Formats: sequence, structure tokens, C-alpha cells
Amino acid sequence: MSFRQAKWSEPLIFERSKPGKIGFTLPEPTEEEKKIAGNVAEAIPKSLLRENLVELPEVSEVEVVRHYIRLSQQNYGVDLGVYPLGSCTMKYTPKITDVIVNNHKLRDLHPYQDEEFAQGILQILYELSNYFAEILGMDKVSLQPSAGAHGEYVGVMIIRAYHALNKELDKRTDIIVPDSAHGTNPANTTMAGFKTVVVPSAEDGTVDLKALKAIAGEHTAGFMLTNPNTLGVFERNVAEIAEIIHNAGGLVYYDGANLNAILGKARPGDMGFDIAHINTHKTFSTPHGGGGPGAGPVGVKKELEKFLPVPTVEYNGEKYYLDYNKPYSIGKVRGFYGNIAVLVRGYAYLLLMGAEGLERVAELSVLNANYVARKVLKAKGYTLPYKPENLRKHEAVVSAKQMMDETGVRALNVSKRLLDLGVHAPTNYFPLIVPEALMIEPTETESKESLDELINAFIKVSEEAYSNPKVVLDAPVNTTVDMVDDVKASHPKTMRLSWRMLKKHGETK
Repeated sequence: MSFRQAKWSEPLIFERSKPGKIGFTLPEPTEEEKKIAGNVAEAIPKSLLRENLVELPEVSEVEVVRHYIRLSQQNYGVDLGVYPLGSCTMKYTPKITDVIVNNHKLRDLHPYQDEEFAQGILQILYELSNYFAEILGMDKVSLQPSAGAHGEYVGVMIIRAYHALNKELDKRTDIIVPDSAHGTNPANTTMAGFKTVVVPSAEDGTVDLKALKAIAGEHTAGFMLTNPNTLGVFERNVAEIAEIIHNAGGLVYYDGANLNAILGKARPGDMGFDIAHINTHKTFSTPHGGGGPGAGPVGVKKELEKFLPVPTVEYNGEKYYLDYNKPYSIGKVRGFYGNIAVLVRGYAYLLLMGAEGLERVAELSVLNANYVARKVLKAKGYTLPYKPENLRKHEAVVSAKQMMDETGVRALNVSKRLLDLGVHAPTNYFPLIVPEALMIEPTETESKESLDELINAFIKVSEEAYSNPKVVLDAPVNTTVDMVDDVKASHPKTMRLSWRMLKKHGETK
């Protein structure tokens, strides 16, 4: 197994700029066009006119093409190779969904277009929200939230609105989350004005029911749960968990990050959840990463419909329309009507797969995860905490602690060496309850051949760790960029997010 990424001495496109170079020239307007348009500059308010020309790079067309081709050769994506990014479902997306969403009938729509002339897209959104409601086992879905974490925030705000209407908000101060929860759960709890209360996991990785019973009470506003959880373990006591929270007067929220594992098999609404979000950009096409774009629709049970964000897409039997008339709504949570391009990809994906196809997604994602986990665990240094004999769902969290203790090679080093071998690194150090965690989620879209490639890479790293650990500790060496300084790469004082920032602050050292 060998892999080597292209290494180009590639400057920024702005650094390639030379005054006078032209990549493309717009045609001069005809006399007729000038006559119709008039003096365009005079039509623009002076306050909106630029005083200086916009700072665009002056480069030729071929320089632009070569620049971006070289950058793409230095990149790694789900279209290039296996991508076992746990809990993020970075699965291959059928290209037909990109083709569909790029159709001019969708691309050229404007959010201010009159409803009369936007019946097609409103029909798509209406049908999509109904499909999602069916998949979730909920009664009504809002497509507005922009991402999974945004959907969580909307869900917690609905919990807040529910208790406020019941005049119990003063005493309902706590949102319970498991110690295996995604970090966005406590973050959104805090943003919504609640206190996060953590419940520990039991020996098998599920919620400790005894501890939950001790925590739940009159202060409980809600409980946020991912199922299967971030360990890849299905919460088999989920019905009892919901009963405990409901009896305490709280609501139960489903974090849909791992919905891919149960598509067509189980529905959050049937498990006792009151609110659920979908990571559309993960489960239903459009791989995410790097900040978007995404979409995080939120579904609720009947009694919570009135709290959903406005507008919702409705149908009166004759036409589709946007309904803003919801006096108990938590309000508007996003500009316009949601991230339409991502949602349409999800709609196309659903029509392509059908009910049987979605069920097959869950089966194959679970099969692939357990195939990889069993093979990887045969290599020295990897263990599977929390009852390894139990099957995992779509992901498995392997620990490299034994390897670290015996060789000095940590989970981070394993991941960096995997990059050298042409495999994208899995999620590291999450969930926090697993020491030296490597969260492996192969998804259903990988073939047996690519799964074996992934397994062989893990085995090879183990062999190297025990025979010549320096090879692993020095990784990566085959990638465009070597080991980066984690702190400088993410610290606000050293990050350079734009050309303007680079010009102002210079390069980081």
C-alpha cells in the first residue's frame, strides 16, 4: 500500500497576480442594450458606489485553471478514497443529485419570487417535509435550520417555549445529556439558557438508568439523546428512558447525527422522542465538512407543532404556500426558507433510494462497521471498550490506549500515519469517555475492497508501531502538508482566513 499526495509550490491566486493580465473579457453592450439600460452608474445610489476597484487577482485563464487543479491534487475528499469519519457520515453522494440541483429551473429561483410562480419548489419542500416526518415518526417538520447543530438549538428552544407556555420555565432549568453526547448538545443547552446535567454511561455504553432516575425530577426540562449513540451502541432501554423523562415532566430530544444507522428500521417518534432533527447533509446526500453547506430539519409531535419556526410550507388542496400565522412559534431562525440546494439534493436522494433502498443503507452501514471493527481488533494495540462482544451499529469507537502504553504511539499518530497510506483519518479523541479514541464509521457506500484497504491500513500502522514506532510518530510524510501545529492552526491570533487578513497580519510562523 503506497500513497503520495501531489506537492506543488503553489502560491495564493493573489500572489500570481500581475497588472494587466486578463482571464476573461465581457462583450461590450450593444447600442440597443445601452439605450434600454441607460446610465447604470447613475441608477445606483452614491452611497453604494465603490470608491476603489475591487481587489481581484489579475491572472490569465490558464493560470486560474492550473491553480485550482493543483489545489485539488493536494486535497483529499470522499470522491478520492475511503473516508471513515465517525459520527459524520461522510459517504459518497450520487452525482445525479448535483446535476438535478444545478438545473436552471432551480438555480435561477429567487427567494422573493411570488408564491404563484414558485409552486414547483414549494411542492418539493412540502413533500420533503412529509417524507422526513414519516422517516422520523413525527407529525410535522420544519426545513429551516441550517445544520445539525442549528437543528439542535431549534429543538431546545422548542423545549423552552413548551415550558414557558405551561408556566414552568422558572423551575425547569436542566437539560440532561449522556457523557457520550456530541459537544453540540451541551453547547446548545447553554445557548438556550438551560443548565447541562450529565448522566454517566453504564458498562455496556448505554445510559445508566439508575443514575438517570436519580437525576430526573422537577427541574428537568428535557433530555438529549443520540441513538445509536456516539459509541455506535443502540440504546436498547430508550423506551424506558423516555418514560422516565416524561414522568418527570420533561421532553425527549433525538439528536439525528446517527440516523443513517436506523433508516427504515426504527423511528425516533416510535421510541418516545418528542423532537428530532435530521442532518440532511449527512444522511440524505451532500457530504459536509469545512463548515457547510448543511441543513438540519426539525420534526416534532403534534402537541409541539405550534412552536416550530416560521414559515412552514403548507398545501390547501389547490396551492402550496408559506404559513407565517403561528403565534406560538419560536420565530424565524434563518433567512428565507432553508438551505434549498441541500434540501433538494436530499429530496432527489430519497426518490432515488425509495423505502427499500433506505432500509438497505442501514443494513450495509451496520454490516460494514462491524466487519471493519472485528478485523481491526485482531491487530495488536487496538481494543473496543464497553462490551466488545456486543455488535455496534454504523460506527465503532476503537481505543489505541494499549498501543500508546506499549509503544508511545497515540491515536493522533495512528490517524496521521493513515493519511500516509491513502486513508482519511477517523474522528480522534471522541467520545471523551474512550481513552485514545478512534471513531470508525465506514458507511454503506464503501465496497468490500475499500473496506479491506482501510483495515489493512490500520493493521500496517499497528505493525509499524510495534516494530519501528518512529515511522508512525513522524507521520505524515506523504501528504502535501506535514504535521501542523494544532494551536496555531486554530487560534484566532494566528489564523488567516482571507487574503485581506494575510496582507494585514502576514504569514503565521
